[in-house]
Amino acid sequence: MQRYSDEIKGQAKSLFLQKWTPKEIATKLNLASSRIVYVWSEKGNWRDLLSEETVLECINRRIVLLTDKAKKTDTDLKEIDLLINHHVKLMAQKNKHLEKLAQSGSGQAAGGQAGFAAAGEDNDKPKKRSKKNDVSLMPAEGFEEFAELSLFEYQKHLRRNLGHDIRNILKSRQIGATWYFAFEALEDAVKTGKNQIFLSASKRQAQVFRSYIVNFAQEIFDVALTGEHIKLSNGATLYFLSTNKNTAQSHNGNLYVDEYFWIPKFHRLQEVASAMTTQDRFRTTYFSTPSAKTHEAYPFWTGDEWRKGDKKRNAAKFPDFDEMRDGGRLCPDGQWRYIITIEDACAGGLDALVTIDRLRNRYSRDTFNMLYMCVFVDSGDSVFHYGDLEKCGVDVSTWQDVDYGADRPIGNREVWAGFDPARSGDTSTFVIIVPPQAAGEPFRVIETWHWQGLNYKSQANNIKKIFARYNITFIGVDVTGIGQGIFERIQEFAQRVATAIRYSPDVKTRLVMKMIEVVEEHKIAWDIDKQDISASFLAIRKTVTNSGNNVTFVAERSAETGHADVFFATAHAMYNEPINNDVKGKSTWAFGEAA
Repeated sequence: MQRYSDEIKGQAKSLFLQKWTPKEIATKLNLASSRIVYVWSEKGNWRDLLSEETVLECINRRIVLLTDKAKKTDTDLKEIDLLINHHVKLMAQKNKHLEKLAQSGSGQAAGGQAGFAAAGEDNDKPKKRSKKNDVSLMPAEGFEEFAELSLFEYQKHLRRNLGHDIRNILKSRQIGATWYFAFEALEDAVKTGKNQIFLSASKRQAQVFRSYIVNFAQEIFDVALTGEHIKLSNGATLYFLSTNKNTAQSHNGNLYVDEYFWIPKFHRLQEVASAMTTQDRFRTTYFSTPSAKTHEAYPFWTGDEWRKGDKKRNAAKFPDFDEMRDGGRLCPDGQWRYIITIEDACAGGLDALVTIDRLRNRYSRDTFNMLYMCVFVDSGDSVFHYGDLEKCGVDVSTWQDVDYGADRPIGNREVWAGFDPARSGDTSTFVIIVPPQAAGEPFRVIETWHWQGLNYKSQANNIKKIFARYNITFIGVDVTGIGQGIFERIQEFAQRVATAIRYSPDVKTRLVMKMIEVVEEHKIAWDIDKQDISASFLAIRKTVTNSGNNVTFVAERSAETGHADVFFATAHAMYNEPINNDVKGKSTWAFGEAA
């Protein structure tokens, strides 16, 4: 995997501020891809550092840059011609404006600052009002060049397979799928005038699509797109919808369904989706990280839903897992299925941004396989049923009392915290939950943090900063092993609220039984977009003791495999809540330490 030094990043930033394009910067500095420059510029807000130059100054700087190049390409020469022509037109406008000022006796003399500002900043009143969201300013060549220079190989493969009626992509998380499909949809809307519909589990995730599209238009074409749902000048409208809205069925166009294996009531979603793409000219793209085999969408992915009740269809052969990884396959039900694991993505260029071993250390084997290797969880062996966990995921935009951008996200309201310290090689996890204040209100997991490779002091300092954001009245800390050292540092600033949790069979029983109760009775909620939370709960499994006589439950918590960190951090926070002995829960589980 290629890494870049701070010196290289500094050189890239300097060239960016000198108006070099990302492609030119990548070529100059021998970078793997121009996309890396886009990533650096977004993270560093380089655009905000650009000086407010006049249009003429920008053109002059760019002309100087291109004319100084020793070997000019045909594209460079065309750009120089266009810039010079534009420069001449602006100068003519400037001179004409100054002549009028001189004739009328108003303003300053020719060459004065008032006249220069008017022409140089292009502030003359336009003869014709520009169109809103004008697609004529977004030529096809711009999309082609950006795709060639900035897409990873697996994204280019998705682009080459755009023409299928239904595409069904099973993918690793965090590989840029939403980012790519936003680009693809914008390009298609500009070229064809077709509506594009983005359907996500939450309003916030739907707005991620919109943010990407607005950024593409700005970065590639310097066009500002506006509107809650963006209507382009060619008539195409881009809709950004969440599944908790019933208005989705009133639209039609090309449909993108994001993370559909994490959307509840998939059968209902299918009814809405099929209505939106009834016309032959529209296509549908489903893409998601896998969840559990018990999810309603699983038969849709495997083709069992299509085969159901038809003998001829039952005989149809579908491609296997490896075949779908190897470039994808068009299946008997007309769907093009494609699998992209984190290994495939890194082989296609993502290794410049991702370290697979780091992810393996962070998660248990089962959780890693589900989130990154496209393996469905067989929840039959899990303590928690996926259907119950699914109901815990909510659209956090409905939490009106939480403002994540504020210094105090939930004001002075009481919150509880849980800390699961790292074993050798894995990740420390810190969780904030809000206990209910009224009957029927659930516990809410409102923030999670993951830290890797930090010493006691650094982790304690991170926790101290969180204490400044929240009114933490309880923090449960696992002090087994290395957790004791961090706990002692936490006591320096949180002695009254810090509670040591020392693992034993009885304590473990209390932790897990409490979490079973709140999940099965739907007394806890978290962000539906945080798939790692559900995955962590699913990693808690049942097994039998060595004698074979008793059922017990275990979770991988070794240095070799990592552990269900979010589950245990949440359980440590919930340690402050006693098991309800007055109301008998639905659970029939019994818990014991594996022999």
